[in-house]
Amino acid sequence: MNYLLTGGGKINEDKLSSPATDPKKTVITFIVLTFALSSIFWYLISKTPLVADNATIILLYTVGSMWCPALAAVITRLYYQRNLKGFGVGMGKPIWLLVGILLPIAAGLLMFGVAWISGVAPFNPAGAANILTISFIPSLLLAILYNCFFAAGEEFGWRGFLVPELARFQTFTSVALLSAAIWTIWHFPLILFGSYHGTGSLIFSLAVFIPSVMGAGLILAWLRIKSGSVWVAVLFHGFWNYFIQQFYPVLTKTTAAGEMMLGEFGWFVALMYVILALIFWHYRNKLPQLPAEGV
Repeated sequence: MNYLLTGGGKINEDKLSSPATDPKKTVITFIVLTFALSSIFWYLISKTPLVADNATIILLYTVGSMWCPALAAVITRLYYQRNLKGFGVGMGKPIWLLVGILLPIAAGLLMFGVAWISGVAPFNPAGAANILTISFIPSLLLAILYNCFFAAGEEFGWRGFLVPELARFQTFTSVALLSAAIWTIWHFPLILFGSYHGTGSLIFSLAVFIPSVMGAGLILAWLRIKSGSVWVAVLFHGFWNYFIQQFYPVLTKTTAAGEMMLGEFGWFVALMYVILALIFWHYRNKLPQLPAEGV
């Protein structure tokens, strides 16, 4: 078995994308394909009235758009290297899988805990009575599974393909910021022309969403490179979406200030992501030296 030596040690060459491919070409191809495929679903979503009867079809369109990055990545891999190596489908060390699971839960508990204690968005005992029970566990597991499935479509594209391809010719900081910026821009059509935004103004939604996704992108890039596994990113993304958008909100009474503070378009979430991103960026020296093959 052949190995390529990087700053992080030995890397199994069987996991590498083909060194003969030009990473700049693969990145550009992937981005163009992702936006082209996604635009089909963006158009369908924008043309579907937001009424209760359309909830299922809008959900299907949304899931379709979330899986476009993965589809674009598969097409790009097959076109340029004639195989699907390089996605990081190995599980890696269990510790990083646990980080992917526990970090979103802990961060969410901190954010919502502050809201509960401060009274900005009080704890909701009635909601707790409904979900903090043994009988709720099957629903909890199913919801987490659904969220991880939805997240996998994005993560196999952004972190399974884009991050390792950028890492072939960029430093970590550039990899993290470029991949996060592209990921952020990818969300803009649904924010600007759809219903994907918070309860505040569109400007406020963008103001908190941009640093949130940029921070998340850096964290996910770090975890993908450090662990060598795309599943860590899938778990982080899926658990974050479930606990921040669904689980903790049930435990929280709705208030105007709480709506602005919490959730995907909350200012506290943006602050938390930025703080976590800075911590991960500080430890970038723990990663393999980039640029490198096979991260």
